[in-house]
Amino acid sequence: MAGGHRLLLENARQVVMVCGRGERFLARDALRSLAVLEGASLVVGTDGLIKAIGPADAIQKMFSEETFEERIDCSGKCILPGLVDAHTHPVWAGERVHEFAMKLAGATYMDIHRAGGGINFTVEHTRQASEEELFCSFQERLQRMMRAGTTLVECKSGYGLNLETELKMLRVIERARRQLPIGISATYCGAHSVPKGKTAPEAADEIINSHLPKLKELGRSGEIHVDNIDVFCEKGVFDLSSTRRILQSGKEMGLQINFHGDELHPMKAAELGAELGAQAISHLEEVSDEGIVAMAMARCSAVLLPTTAYMLRLKQPRARKMLDEGVIVALGSDFNPNAYCFSMPVVMHLACVNMRMSMPEALAAATINAAYALGKSDTHGSLEVGKQGDLIIINSSRWEHLIYQFGGHHELIEYVVAKGKVIYKK
Repeated sequence: MAGGHRLLLENARQVVMVCGRGERFLARDALRSLAVLEGASLVVGTDGLIKAIGPADAIQKMFSEETFEERIDCSGKCILPGLVDAHTHPVWAGERVHEFAMKLAGATYMDIHRAGGGINFTVEHTRQASEEELFCSFQERLQRMMRAGTTLVECKSGYGLNLETELKMLRVIERARRQLPIGISATYCGAHSVPKGKTAPEAADEIINSHLPKLKELGRSGEIHVDNIDVFCEKGVFDLSSTRRILQSGKEMGLQINFHGDELHPMKAAELGAELGAQAISHLEEVSDEGIVAMAMARCSAVLLPTTAYMLRLKQPRARKMLDEGVIVALGSDFNPNAYCFSMPVVMHLACVNMRMSMPEALAAATINAAYALGKSDTHGSLEVGKQGDLIIINSSRWEHLIYQFGGHHELIEYVVAKGKVIYKK
């Protein structure tokens, strides 16, 4: 078969497929060893999908007559799936570096919140910022994520808390989705905090009766595409019954449930998510044993955030217990003004050291399982024929270097590719 293709990656030392049999996620024993090919090549077609992957000599024979827009010699190098960041808050204005100093001096998250800092500080600045200002800073952050190997990222609103600003944030996310090469899963997070002067039930009423109908209308007209609904289910923020009402309303309009739960206090959020059919729950530092079992049964993924536990000095989420019980464990950077980290390689390293995950578990959590948490593991998260050609090439003979070299990804990552097109070259 003669014809043109977009990209040929030749003769890689290792191609880390992650999955080899179309798995939608990896859990339990499937995490012991990932699918890896040695001395392999990979072809991406003009439609941006992977056409072939296999031994270098076989691929060479199969495609000897054909033309490629780009060829890359990957001798001595490793090809991995593009990394998936399953939890970020990347659209905001206002600088919060001074709060880091306060935290280092002993202030807690809630101390800062009560002093007018935290979410409320960012909300004020984000409300005042223009759409253009928000887009420019957001675009810069996404480019930094791409350079660290991320090709699919979940992006939340949630620093507006009023309809006008939430929609402004979602329009900024939509614009990036259309204009930039990185994949985006958009999350409405209007229930990130209870606005001043309202109770949680009142805030929930406004979201259900005003915000969600407007989102539905904008979705129908094709102006804004939202994938997920999120609530910060926490003591002093949204209680369990308000959380249930909001998530249920979002689910009824076709949004995937993907929310913050059991972070600072045990709230039975995991049990609620499993009952509602949530796709994912994030944080889970304080999850109960029953919640873990319920999530495993419901195939509800756990998005763990090692940078947050590290920077806020929280108790580490019980990754080992979750993995042993068969929970689908994913990772996110939780990039936000309170935990400023763009890099999934750093997140994987911290997951291994602080949460005692193995390197295969961490890579699966930042690829196929993170894609599963976003409902996109049928097209993203592994290198298999028919899936999207999103990948990274590292200058190392073993893939583990991406995790092992703490903070070393800038030197390691030579190419980042999305849909078969090079979007970053070192």
